[in-house]
Amino acid sequence: MAGKVPRVSPDLAHPSSQRMNAEPTQTPLFHAEHADRYSRQDLIRGYEEAFNCRLIVVFDALLDYSVNVLEDLIFDASPDRNIHVLLATPGGDGEAALRMVRSLQARCNELTVIVPDRAKSAGTIFALGAHHILMGPTSDLGPIDPQLVLNPQDPNSLISAKDVIAAVEAAQDAVQQKPETYPIHASLLANVNALQVQQARSALARTDDLMRDALSSVKGRSQEEIDRLFETLHGPLIETSTSHAAVFGITEARKAALPVIEADPAGTQWRSLWRLWMKYFVANNRIYEGATASKVVGSWAAS
Repeated sequence: MAGKVPRVSPDLAHPSSQRMNAEPTQTPLFHAEHADRYSRQDLIRGYEEAFNCRLIVVFDALLDYSVNVLEDLIFDASPDRNIHVLLATPGGDGEAALRMVRSLQARCNELTVIVPDRAKSAGTIFALGAHHILMGPTSDLGPIDPQLVLNPQDPNSLISAKDVIAAVEAAQDAVQQKPETYPIHASLLANVNALQVQQARSALARTDDLMRDALSSVKGRSQEEIDRLFETLHGPLIETSTSHAAVFGITEARKAALPVIEADPAGTQWRSLWRLWMKYFVANNRIYEGATASKVVGSWAAS
C-alpha cells in the first residue's frame, strides 16, 4: 500500500493572503447570509492546496439520498487526483455506504477517509473501502451493525437491527412464560412492525457480504489481503460486538491491520482538520460539502 500522507509546513495549510483579501463575488447580503459556509469552504480549499488532494465533507447518516448528494460533489473529479473524505456519521444504510465508496474509488487515484469523531456501522463500511484511514485520538469506527429508519418522515430515527431483533425475541420469551404480560410488551413494541423485524433480519444476513464488498472496492488490494482483513475484522466488528456504541479506535484498527494513518494531534494536518470539523460540529446540520458545492439536508436537532 502507499505510504503516509505527506506533511507540510503550517503556513501552507491556511488560505493564501490573495484569496483572503479578494472581494467576494456574491452580493454583500447573500455573502453575509452564507458566511459560515464560505468560511468552511475557505478552510477546505486551504487543505486541498496543502495536501494536493480534493477534500469533501460528509456529516450525516448514510442513506439512499446520500449517494446522489455525494455524486454532485465529485461529478467533475479527476481520476488522477487523490480524494480525502472527512466523514462523521452515526451509521445508516450499509448498501448506500458501499455505493458511495465505489463511486469515490471510480473518481480518484487514492482514497483517504478521515475520521475526526465517529464513523459507525455504515460509516465503518465506508472506511473499509479506502486506501487509507486517517485517525486521531478522538476517532471511532464501530461494529457493523445495520440500522433501520423507524420513521420515514425522520431520517434521524435510526435504530440498531440487532436491538430490534433482541427486543422482539425478549418479548416473545416473556409472553411465552407469562401470557398475561402480552399487552405490556405489545405496547412497548408499538413502533415496530413485522416488516421492520424482517428487514432487520435481512440486513444482518447481508452484513458479511457488505464487509467483503467494501474491502474489495479498493483499487490495488489483492484477494489475499481482502481475505486476511475479512477474517481479522469479522470477529470484533460483527460476531462479538454487543453494542452499537462499542469503540473501535486507533489501537483496535491497527490490531486488525487496517491501513491506518495515525494523525499527530499537534501536527499541521490534524489541527487544520480539527478546526474545520469544529465548524460542522457547531453548525449541528447534516451537511455534504466541498470547495465548490454545498448541500445542507437538515438538522441534527430532530434526532
